[in-house]
Order: sequence, then C-alpha cells, then structure tokens
Amino acid sequence: MSLYIDYNWAMNLLLLRSENIQNNITTIVGRQLEHIIEVQRLNKGDTIRVGEINGAIGLGKITSIDDNSATLEIELTTKAPRPLPLTMILALPRPKMLRRILQTIAAMGVKTVYLINSSRVEKSFWQSPLLAPKAIEQQLILGLEQSIDTCLPKVHLRKLFKPFVEDELPSVVGSSIAIVAHPDSEQRCPIDCKATTTLAIGPEGGFIPFEVEKLAQAGFAPVHLGTRILRVENAVPVLLSRLYPA
Repeated sequence: MSLYIDYNWAMNLLLLRSENIQNNITTIVGRQLEHIIEVQRLNKGDTIRVGEINGAIGLGKITSIDDNSATLEIELTTKAPRPLPLTMILALPRPKMLRRILQTIAAMGVKTVYLINSSRVEKSFWQSPLLAPKAIEQQLILGLEQSIDTCLPKVHLRKLFKPFVEDELPSVVGSSIAIVAHPDSEQRCPIDCKATTTLAIGPEGGFIPFEVEKLAQAGFAPVHLGTRILRVENAVPVLLSRLYPA
C-alpha cells in the first residue's frame, strides 16, 4: 500500500515514539531525517524542537548525522497544549479531502473523531486505503507536527448511520452541547463556546432530511454559518475557530 506523504507540510515539531527513546537518546530515519537534512538543513550540534507522542515537548540536540540516520539527545520539559473540548462527528469525506481534514483536525486540537456513513457518502469511500489505521495515523501526525502538539486524536469508523445515531451517539454526546452544521437551519453557529461540544458535519451536499431528523432526536440542534455554502474541508476549520477562537 502506497501512502501519500506531503513533505512540504511544516514540521514544527519532530514527533517521537516512546519505544524509539532510550535513556533520552533517539535515532531519526526516513521522512523525518529527510526533513532535517533537506528542509531545515541542520548539522551536528544543532537543536530541534521534539515531542513524544502522547507525551511532553522539549528540545533535541543532534549528536551525529549522516545520510542514513541522525542521533539526538533529547530533553522533554513542556506539556502539550490543551485539547479542544469537542468531539467531531464527520460524514466520511472523499479520500483526497480526508487527508487534509485529518491534518486540520489534529492541528486544531480535536482529539475524538467519528467518521460515519451518510446517504451522500459514496460506498467506494469506505474501501480507501487511507482508512487503514497506519494511514490515518500518518495524516494525524502531520497535523500535530504543524501545530506543535503531541496528543494523537482517536478516530473511530462507523459504517452504519442509523444504529450509530440511535444506539451509540447519545452516550457520545453525554451532557455536552450537540450541534449539527446544516445550511438550511435558522440558528447561527455559536461563537466562543465555553462548554464541551459535540459537532456533526455532513458530506458534500449535507445530511439528508431523514439524517438531520435522526440527529435532532439525539439532541442535535441545526446551526448555519451564513448564506455561503462551504466545502467540508473549509467548513471544518471555520466551525472550529468560531466555536473556540484562539
């Protein structure tokens, strides 16, 4: 399986796996090594910001480097930024869009995502190799590297809309505010939300009326972003930045 990697994506943080850290020493190879050499042009003695996946952030000093690997001595001293108090329910986008959306979600601090089915989600989307756990993780890591975060979001796949909404979604929502982005609604999306939120976003073309009704029965209030209709990949960051401004 071939995975698309965007080497131009800004690596503001070198993310390390705990199993690759021994006595505060780590070895860098592959994509990350290429970025250190070709983009950042670092040499022995230089430092780079590093972080442990689901752990702390700090600095790594390059103690040796060549075309095959780099060895870093690291010190992790800073906590990762606080996550957004939001769970996202997202109708599965087309594969090309899914890459960008996963990166954006991770970069903006969302930590729980449910990718769900919808009437307007093409069946072929569920066969995409991008839904393999390793492929999803790779896009999330790119987003974390961009935003200097270490906490890996959890992504759940739910291929059946009605059983998910009726049987599982109420417990996912819990006591949070539940809203669904729907351009035909009368209520504007809230701004600067202080409460925990569960946000549902449909596919291109939106949820069909039956799906909006089922979400409403689960406690979701429809909200809109104005008269302009946005693509899903644009609606995601707009909704997140409106609900939780920086």
